[in-house]
Amino acid sequence: MFSAIDHKHMAHALRLAARGLYTTAPNPRVGCVIAHGDEVVGSGFHQRAGEPHAEVFALREAGQRARGATAYVTLEPCAHHGRTPPCADALIASGVGRVVVAAEDPFDQVDGRGMSRLRAADITVETGLMREAARELNIGFFSRIERGRPFVRVKLAMSLDGRTALANGDSKWITGEAARADVQHWRARSSAILTGSGTVLADNPRLTVRLAAGSLACGEGERVKPLRVILDRQLRTPPDSHVLDAAAPTLLLHAAGTTPATTHAAPIEYASVAEQGDVLDLHAVLALLATRDCNEVHVEAGPTLCGALFAAGLVDELLLYIAPVMLGGEAAPLMKLPALTEMASRWSLRLLDQRMLGPDIRLRLRPA
Repeated sequence: MFSAIDHKHMAHALRLAARGLYTTAPNPRVGCVIAHGDEVVGSGFHQRAGEPHAEVFALREAGQRARGATAYVTLEPCAHHGRTPPCADALIASGVGRVVVAAEDPFDQVDGRGMSRLRAADITVETGLMREAARELNIGFFSRIERGRPFVRVKLAMSLDGRTALANGDSKWITGEAARADVQHWRARSSAILTGSGTVLADNPRLTVRLAAGSLACGEGERVKPLRVILDRQLRTPPDSHVLDAAAPTLLLHAAGTTPATTHAAPIEYASVAEQGDVLDLHAVLALLATRDCNEVHVEAGPTLCGALFAAGLVDELLLYIAPVMLGGEAAPLMKLPALTEMASRWSLRLLDQRMLGPDIRLRLRPA
């Protein structure tokens, strides 16, 4: 159905879309290429929410040469007036003869309407070229729209004997500098960085993105600062904690009936969440974050919270950094999970990739 030239241009559009990896939230990352056969006459990508979409940049570059061309777009063109006009209308007005779409947009105000509008204008529309790659690039966006919750990625660092911290709580540093720098990139692409109050009390983390200027291979838009989310049922976070500084917005989620002893100015917020037993309801937490347009949630927490998320089936991806060290039998485990009585009940994971980072190994895994 699709030619080698089609594949070439869509791959180009996907590379362009990836340039918005750290800047487009909560919008999806989208790229567009306009071409006559093998010749590219226009290209662009969405850089930042509220600013022009990928198609607009590509059409501006193509000008009159867009007439009769094929437009390759990694996500279905929008058909509604948001902060910008509909891209479907812009494509129609340009006179393109064909539009190839990688992935359909499930957002209620689009969801097929963009393609229907193009077809009604007698433009040939074809879909599905490199769909999985386009969805993977926007895995959090699709999760939020289709499942009503963000994509959850849990980061853990462990020794060869499966330990994450010494018995006294000391965990700095299990891995080396290369692995720790890699984590910053995963933080940077996330909408939120989530932890529990226990981690705040034990480690006083900053939960910010710490990367040198220019170290992110992205577009012109300013990098979006992830929201820091603290699960703090009883509001135990000390007022002088790093997460309560103004370095990034912070949301403390607590039980109903619990009120802050100290008030903070923006960007510090508080919100109550339903409980499940004597802990916060993790499904409710993720549903709340979805309403706040969080696409990808990056979790850096202790074995209790990570284990609870995993046991509840809420972990979509595991970033596991393994250091060539041993911490001993009294050290903290990777996760606290329910005891199993038979091997058939074990949790199985699928390995996506593995990479050496200095002396450490990074595994990316997803539930099988």
